[in-house]
Amino acid sequence: MAKSEFDFLHDIRVRYSEIDGQGIVFNAHYLTYFDIAITEFFRNLGFDYKEYVERTDMDFHLVKSLVNYEKPIPFDMEMQVGCRVEKMGNTSLTFRLEIFEKGKDDRFCNGEIVWVHTDQKSHGTIRISDEIRGILS
Repeated sequence: MAKSEFDFLHDIRVRYSEIDGQGIVFNAHYLTYFDIAITEFFRNLGFDYKEYVERTDMDFHLVKSLVNYEKPIPFDMEMQVGCRVEKMGNTSLTFRLEIFEKGKDDRFCNGEIVWVHTDQKSHGTIRISDEIRGILS
């Protein structure tokens, strides 16, 4: 997708501790960037995730993560991680994430994260709450 198709972009600068011996972002850090972007996406919507979990005993479990590496990300690059909900099912959320160079449309990777809504006492899958649906609609 194009950068312009994301309503939410979160800025991150690549830190030295995130690069490998080739001077580029080590592959596992892409998922960290995705996780940071999802957290900030919810914060941007005014949603207090921690409070929701404590109050409702409901949370999300990660069931799928996918990263398509397109170009290496160099040390100290300023980037923007685009995040959007691609699909909301009965019990799951699918996030679309892409990393771009800040100030440019150059895309470095794209990916997908799938969460399933769960009851934290039974760890069973449950319908996504109306509260979450309302925030995301």
